[in-house]
Parts: sequence; C-alpha cells; structure tokens
Amino acid sequence: MGEIFAGRYELIDPVGRGGVGAVWRAWDHRRRRYVAAKVLQQSDAHTLLRFVREQALRIDHPHVLAPASWAADDDKVLFTMDLVSGGSLAHVIGDYGPLPPRFVCTLLDQLLAGLAAVHAEGVVHRDIKPANILMEATGTARPHLRLSDFGISMRKGEPRLTETNYVVGTPGYFAPEQLMGAEPDFPSDLFAVGLVALYLLQGQKPDSQALVEYFAAHGTPGAPEGIPEPLWQVLAGLLQPDPHARFRTATGARKALTAAVELLPEPGADDEPVEVFDQIGPLPAGFGPEGPVPAAAVPAAAEPEPETPAPPLPVQSPTPSTVPSAMSETGSFHLPPPPPPTPPQQSQQPQQQLMAHAPTEAVRHEQPLTRPYTAQQPQQTPAAAAPRPVGPPLKVAVPVLLLALACFAVGIWAMTQG
Repeated sequence: MGEIFAGRYELIDPVGRGGVGAVWRAWDHRRRRYVAAKVLQQSDAHTLLRFVREQALRIDHPHVLAPASWAADDDKVLFTMDLVSGGSLAHVIGDYGPLPPRFVCTLLDQLLAGLAAVHAEGVVHRDIKPANILMEATGTARPHLRLSDFGISMRKGEPRLTETNYVVGTPGYFAPEQLMGAEPDFPSDLFAVGLVALYLLQGQKPDSQALVEYFAAHGTPGAPEGIPEPLWQVLAGLLQPDPHARFRTATGARKALTAAVELLPEPGADDEPVEVFDQIGPLPAGFGPEGPVPAAAVPAAAEPEPETPAPPLPVQSPTPSTVPSAMSETGSFHLPPPPPPTPPQQSQQPQQQLMAHAPTEAVRHEQPLTRPYTAQQPQQTPAAAAPRPVGPPLKVAVPVLLLALACFAVGIWAMTQG
C-alpha cells in the first residue's frame, strides 16, 4: 500500500513532475475515487502563497482542471484534482506529429470554452502551453481536453508576487505585451492559444518572436502551408501583436472559429484517426478499480506442489516365454533367471550366469542394487507412494556371496601349491 497523507489520501505512484512539486496518483478514502495529488516539494513562503492561490481556485467546467481539495501533513502540503490519464497535447503531437485541421478545431473550441469560464471568474491563466493542456484517454472517440496548472494564474487587480520587470510564464508562449511588463490581461492568454493552435497544426513549437516581427513589419501574412484559409483568419486574430487588434474575449474567438469550421473541407476517407492513449498505465499491485484491495483478497503466491516421485524408467519387456517379469507381486525388485543353456554347452555354473545379469539389469533401471527395504530404513518418499525396496532378495544374495568366497579360497590354495 502507499503512503497515507493526512489520514485521507493514499499516495500510490508518481505520474508527473513540475517545477515546485510532483503529481501523484492517489486514492481519496473519503470520496472513494482515484485523484491526482500535487505534493509541494518546497515550503518557502513564496511557494506556499502560490499554493494558496492555486488551491483556492474553484471552477466547475468540463474543460477546466481546477483543484478540488487540499490537505497538510507535518511539513508537506498537497491539493488534489481529477485524474486525467491521456497525457498532454505534447504527448499527442509526439505520437502523431501535425494534426488534421478539423481535429485541431475541436481541441481549440474546447480550450476556448474552458478559458472563457476561467476569464469569467476574473482569472488570467498566464501559462497556457501544450504541457498544461491535458487529455482524457478517449481512444479514437471525440477528444476531451482539460486546461490545468493554475500555479501562476492571478485575478485581475491582484498584487503581483514578482517585481514589475520580472516576466512569469513559459518562454515561447509570451504575448508581446507580457515581455514589455504590462499588467496580465485576458488577451495575453488568447495570444498563447493562437501559438498552441499553430503547434498542433505544424507539429512543432512556433517561433513567436519571428512571427511577431513579421506581423509588425508586413501585416497579416497569408495562410501557412497546410492550414486552411478560414482557420488561418481565426488564428491571425489571436496572434496580432497589438492586444487591441486581437480578439478581446475567448467567447468572441470561439464564435469566429465555429463559422470557420463550416467552411473547412470534409475529411478524406484515408485520413488516419487520432487516438488518445492512456499515458498513466495500470494500477500497481494491491489496488483495483474500486480502490485498495484488502490483504485477504489479494491472491497469495501459489505454493509449490509437492514433488511426485518420478516414474521408473521404462524397462524393455522381454517376451513371457523366455524371461519373466523383473517385478514381483509384492513390489520387490527381482533379477531375471539366466537364459536356458544352448544344446552344445551344459551350464554347470548357474550362479556365475546370474552374476553376469546383475550389472545389466542395474544399468537398465538406473538405480543401484542395494539391500532390501527394512522398517529401520524408511525411504524419503511422499506418504502416498508405496515403498519399493530394491536389490536382490536375500535367498539369491547369500549363494552368490558363498560362491565368491569359494572362488577366493580356491585361488589362494592354487597360489600356495605353485
């Protein structure tokens, strides 16, 4: 299980990292759902003030990802929000490159709708960029984005947290008036929206400085390659360097976009559908769709089954007419009797022929000929397996031993006579 934070949130695994904190997947024990928890790594007064501003933002809109609650535990603080698993617009561009114009128009309409709700609360986002626009994992269905990360947002008229000549935001997505130190205003967010739209259509970060210089020197340029003219007219209204010549509201830009979409060509039959994948991945062990799994419900590792004794190697069965079975009815191992003598030679030494068979049978069964099984020597086999003693029976082993001693005595006698 993960770390319990403030007795309510169970941190599971990290899913992202920002400048002042890490974002974790967490389980909310009170609301009984998975959430994203942003845990602050710094505790200086400046960071905590930004945290207070961000977590205080409450905007209920389907295309805005605002904090839902917050908690503090010892020297750590966090706030939570909905868990969005499709990654950001940067992930989509990384998977597909430039996106189809109609698909971009759908995303742009949702972004402007969410931004209109933010501006209606008097809040300027100030950091609109692809990495802060998250996607639900909708697969090939209609995409659904969420505008997130209000860490540097502020309400119009609020005192700044930085000096007037200090620019806050992401380089490359600043409006020209931001670089000049102007007070944050809604049109600066709309300029960033225009840059995000170019990024989606061209598959790479636009050069905002070169774009502003061209607009200032030559006026509105023609539509870049691959961007339909009606859509470009909307983007040009977002990218005007002069904030007074720019769209003043997100709602106005959205209305112009709706009119432009009606003039776009229909998508071709061969156009590849854009799929938004799940970028977070499966839950770790101990967690299921309904939250933490009780320890008793987690399947334990399967215990290894007791090893069953290997069956005896197959013995080449002789024909019943020549050699009887080597196994007796009691399970004892018996040596087969010697083969019948050939007519020209009369065997006078049956025990010697018996000795000649013993090594052959021992090798065939791959087990040594040992003493028969006795009660004082229990075998290490499972209880279910019946003991099977091996080795020649006593009535055969004794004559063999006596024969060997006799041969040894005859050899000694012959040596003394010589």
